[in-house]
Amino acid sequence: MPNHLSSSTLRLYFVMGSQDCKNRDPVWVLKEAIAGGITMFQFREKNSALTLSQTVFLGKKLRDLCAKHHIPFIVNDRVDLAMVLKADGVHVGQEDLPAVQVRRLLGSDPIIGVSCKTPEEADKAMQAGADYLGVGAMYSTRSKQNAGSPVGPSAIQRIYHMENKPLPMVGIGGIHHQNAEAVIRAGAEGIAVISAITNAPSPRHAAMRLRETAERIHAEKKAI
Repeated sequence: MPNHLSSSTLRLYFVMGSQDCKNRDPVWVLKEAIAGGITMFQFREKNSALTLSQTVFLGKKLRDLCAKHHIPFIVNDRVDLAMVLKADGVHVGQEDLPAVQVRRLLGSDPIIGVSCKTPEEADKAMQAGADYLGVGAMYSTRSKQNAGSPVGPSAIQRIYHMENKPLPMVGIGGIHHQNAEAVIRAGAEGIAVISAITNAPSPRHAAMRLRETAERIHAEKKAI
């Protein structure tokens, strides 16, 4: 695991692109989310109206904001964009560029995350040199059109109890403050969210509430 990625860094992982913000400025949304306590950020620009130059322009603004607050800045899927933006890492899905190739392109230092649903996929990601897993979709979600059927927190439990110690995990997909607890208790280090923050009346307060929930459950687990 890279030095700039610890288990606590995954506690509240915010994923966002301009398409998620409706009429709000993505930079403002990220500022508010940072103020609320997010610990990691993924720039996920999907099916938006932005041109490549506009995507790079926005990405640089978001990256600089994350750097100012010492929050890892991850790019979804695109290794080329991650290189241009000098991102801290890349997150890839099962149908994207394989993690082993991403590692060869980026080297040993950048963070690499991989989406998975099963222990078999988790083991493959670990062998490929990934640093963390995004497991889901936990619940029904509209933010990711290709998320597939929900697998629930039990998917995290199955990976957590693998024979080989699994990589740190975040649950993603349909998570909000009312169902986040089950994800953490199942064995995830943290939660990854999109609409729970972007659609909230106050992104800052939504992030704050999610962070408090995640930290509380981890504290309770340590006390047992």
